[in-house]
Amino acid sequence: MEIGNLIVFAIILIVAVILTCFLTLTYRKNVVEKRNADAEDRAREIIDEAVKSAEAKKKEILLEAKEESIKTKNDLDKEIKDRRNEVQRMEKRILSREENLDRKTEAIEKKEANLASREQALEKQKANVETLEAKRLQELERISGLTSEQAKEYLLKTVEDEVKHETAVLVKELETRAKEEAGKKAKEYVVTAIQKCAVDHVAETTISLVQLPNDEMKGRIIGREGRNIRTLETMTGVELIIDDTPEAVILSSFDPVRREVARIALEKLIVDGRIHPARIEEMVEKAQKEVEQTMREEGENATLEVGVQGIHPELVRLLGKMKFRTSYGQNALKHSMEVAQLSGLLAAEIGVDVRMAKRAGLLHDIGKSVDHEIEGSHIQIGVDLCRKYKESPLVINAVEAHHGDVEPESLIACIVQAADAISAARPGARRETLETYTTRLKQLEDIANSFKGVDKTFAIQAGREIRIMVVPEQISDSDMVLLARDISQQIESELEYPGQIKVNLIRESRVTDYAK
Repeated sequence: MEIGNLIVFAIILIVAVILTCFLTLTYRKNVVEKRNADAEDRAREIIDEAVKSAEAKKKEILLEAKEESIKTKNDLDKEIKDRRNEVQRMEKRILSREENLDRKTEAIEKKEANLASREQALEKQKANVETLEAKRLQELERISGLTSEQAKEYLLKTVEDEVKHETAVLVKELETRAKEEAGKKAKEYVVTAIQKCAVDHVAETTISLVQLPNDEMKGRIIGREGRNIRTLETMTGVELIIDDTPEAVILSSFDPVRREVARIALEKLIVDGRIHPARIEEMVEKAQKEVEQTMREEGENATLEVGVQGIHPELVRLLGKMKFRTSYGQNALKHSMEVAQLSGLLAAEIGVDVRMAKRAGLLHDIGKSVDHEIEGSHIQIGVDLCRKYKESPLVINAVEAHHGDVEPESLIACIVQAADAISAARPGARRETLETYTTRLKQLEDIANSFKGVDKTFAIQAGREIRIMVVPEQISDSDMVLLARDISQQIESELEYPGQIKVNLIRESRVTDYAK
């Protein structure tokens, strides 16, 4: 009985479970179907919205395209209108110019017709003048009893005799005057040379002045029992002169490089403030290195400025050393650079190697860099240095011949001679007082202005040329020859000057007209 109940219970339980599962599945199926239906509805709604949005976007894009098209069309219409206006303006301008050209052409044609009529009138006048001239000559020949050729010969012979006589008298007077004034002039030249080259030159080129912050520094430079000044003089080879000159010490030496080393070392010591023998030795070594570096830099700068390459480094250093060397008040390095530039210009004019000419000009005085240290003339020292550092025979000959000690063997040597003379002789290159120089220029202008018919006078090219403007109505072309000769003779008789002075007369007539 219990077993049967259990079976019935089990069957009922199974049926209940199956029924529950079925109901659950049915419910889930209904939920899923409902969800699918909702999803399909949502999807349809989204599609409908997308279609509507696309339609709206399409309409918007079409509207923008239409607006852009309208704007572009308006811009094109405006540009076309502007260009049409510009073309119209240009057409008006061209028409105006054509009208102006037509008017000018008519005016030119009228002027040509007028000129043609004037030319005919001038031809008639010329024919009349020739006829009158022929009649005048015939009358003169009749009165004088000589033909025109005979009269010319007589006149030329008379003038020639007068000129010869005047020349002989002038030469005799000049010779007499030269003999009388020879001694006086020689004394003046010697005194002038001593004044220019011996006194001021020696003083300026053998001493340097170092300023001190106060006079107490003099005692510190001398040191205890003079040990500081002795050390400085021994290390540099320069004599220190400490006298009553306020706040200054004088350095004296014939070697400009040693003097420069001493000057730099002393200035460094004054700035540093610690002055004792060990510090002096240190500062002198630094000054020597600084001067050595300065010499190399100056030599390199000189070669670069002149445009000369391939010079031996030791020759470059010696070139820089010439910065501290002067000759008659003229800096040796600047003089060598000037000679190099002048040599290059002269070589270019006559078609010679410009680079070789500049090289020879730059090295022509290289011996002056060490002539304080080596016995012999600067020419022989320069030749030895150029041979030592493998310079070309052309350069060696130019160095050897630039003062005429040997014969030049090339055009370059002659060019260097001329350039050296030009650089040394030009006004201002060597010692000449400004007052003397300006006085000579004023005297030149005063001499020219003293002649009748002179309008304006200009002393130019540092007194090497005087340019004279004459009055055309008072001085004819033939008169200018005699006037130039007279002015030249008066300059020769009244002034003293190096080289020569060019007397340049200008007779100018101007005609002004205006094109309308």
